[in-house]
Amino acid sequence: SAGRAGRYGAMNVLVIGSGGREHALCRALGASPLCDRILCAPGNGGIAADAECVALDVMDFAAAAELCRARGVDFVVVGPEAPLAAGIVDALEGAGFACFGPTAAAARLESSKVFAKRLCRRRGIPTADFAAFDDFAAARAHLRRAGAPITVKASGLAAGKGVTVARTLAEAEAALDAIAAGAFGAAGSEVVLEEVLDGEEASLFALVDGATALPLAGAQDHKAAGDGDTGPNTGGMGAYSPAPALDAAMTDRAMAEIVRPAVAAMAEEGAPFRGVLYAGLMITESGPKLLEFNVRFGDPECQVLVRRLKSDLLPALLAARDGELAHFDLRWRDDAAVCVVMAAKGYPGAYEKGGEIAGLDDIDDDSVEVLHAGTELRGGRVAAAGGRVLGVTATGPTVTAARAAAYRAIDRIDWPGGFCRRDIGWRAAERESRPRRP
Repeated sequence: SAGRAGRYGAMNVLVIGSGGREHALCRALGASPLCDRILCAPGNGGIAADAECVALDVMDFAAAAELCRARGVDFVVVGPEAPLAAGIVDALEGAGFACFGPTAAAARLESSKVFAKRLCRRRGIPTADFAAFDDFAAARAHLRRAGAPITVKASGLAAGKGVTVARTLAEAEAALDAIAAGAFGAAGSEVVLEEVLDGEEASLFALVDGATALPLAGAQDHKAAGDGDTGPNTGGMGAYSPAPALDAAMTDRAMAEIVRPAVAAMAEEGAPFRGVLYAGLMITESGPKLLEFNVRFGDPECQVLVRRLKSDLLPALLAARDGELAHFDLRWRDDAAVCVVMAAKGYPGAYEKGGEIAGLDDIDDDSVEVLHAGTELRGGRVAAAGGRVLGVTATGPTVTAARAAAYRAIDRIDWPGGFCRRDIGWRAAERESRPRRP
C-alpha cells in the first residue's frame, strides 16, 4: 500500500492533470525525500522540467490503471475535478492503487451544487438561501418572484464559469437562458438560484481523511477577468495567501460550523470524504457562510499554498488517504505568497493558441517561480496552448512585497498574446497600507 511504501521506501508518485495546480504539486511532491520518481499525466511543457510527462486521457481510467501498473506507481494524486467526479479514485483504488482524492460519491459535494446545498440545509450549515430546479419554466417563475440581485448557478461542473451574480433581472434571465440552451452541457441540467451574500470572499482548504479535517492556510482568489473584479468569471486570474479576512479565529469558526459538519455528514451518509475539501466562503457580518464546496486543490490557490507550506506535502497527503490525520500537524512559512495568472487574450472566451513565450530565462529572482498551466514545447521553445497559460508566483514578507516581485517578473516575460490582471491581492495590499493604530 501507499502507507507501506511511504514508510519503508522511496515512492513513485503520479500526479494526474495538466495545469498550474499540477505543476505546483509536482514540484512539491518531487522535492519530498519520500519521492523517488515523479510522473505527471498528461502534464505540459513546463511540468516536463520537474516531472516525467506521460500522455494520458485523464478520463480513461483503464489507461490510467495500466500506466500505474507499467510504471510501478505507489501513489496517485488527482488534480482536476472532472476525473474525480467521474470516479477515477474508485477505479484506481479498485485496481489496487492508492489515491489521494475523494470517491465519486464524495465528490458530489462539488459535482452537484444541488446535492451540496441540500446537505447544508439538512445539517444546518450556514449558506445562502437557495432554490433548486430542473424545470427551467419553474426557475424563470422563481426568478421573477425573487427579483435581483440573485446568483444563478449551473449545478454541475463548469470549470469555474457556470456562476453569474446578476445585478438585474434581465441579467439573471439571460444567465438562466444560457444554461437552459446548453452553454454548460450536462452541468446545466439543474440550476441553483440563491441569494447574493454581502461580505468578503475567502477560500479555506482542509485535508480530510474521512473523519478528521486538518485546516490548511487560507487564501483568496480573483475570479473576474479584469482589474477591479470586472468582466466575465474565469477559472481564476490570481490568488494570494494568507487571506486577512480568514484569520485564526475565523478559520476555527468556519471549520466548526461548515467543514467539520460536512465531513461528518458525508461519513454518516455512507460516502466518507478523503482528500482536500475546499470551502469557498463569504465572510459576512454574521460570520462565515458557504458559497460552494470544491473537492480538490484550487487553481491558482494551490500555487500559493504550496509556496507557503514548510512541511513535507507527501506524508500529509498519505496520512489523509490512510486515515491518519488525527495526530498530524503542518507548519507554514510566515511569508505571504501571490500568484498572478497570465492568460491568452480573449480568455475566458475564444483565444488564440501557439504564440511563443520568451523571457522566462531572464527571471533571476529567487523569490519568484513561474508555474506552467497551458504551455507546450515546440522545438525547445515555450508556446501558449491554453486559456490560462502561466502562473507567476512570488513570496515576500507582505502581500504587497510578494505581488511587486511577481509583477517585476511578469514585466520581463515577452508574450504579446497574453494579459494579466494588475491588481491581484488588492484587498490585502490596501489593509497593509493603512496606518497601524497605536
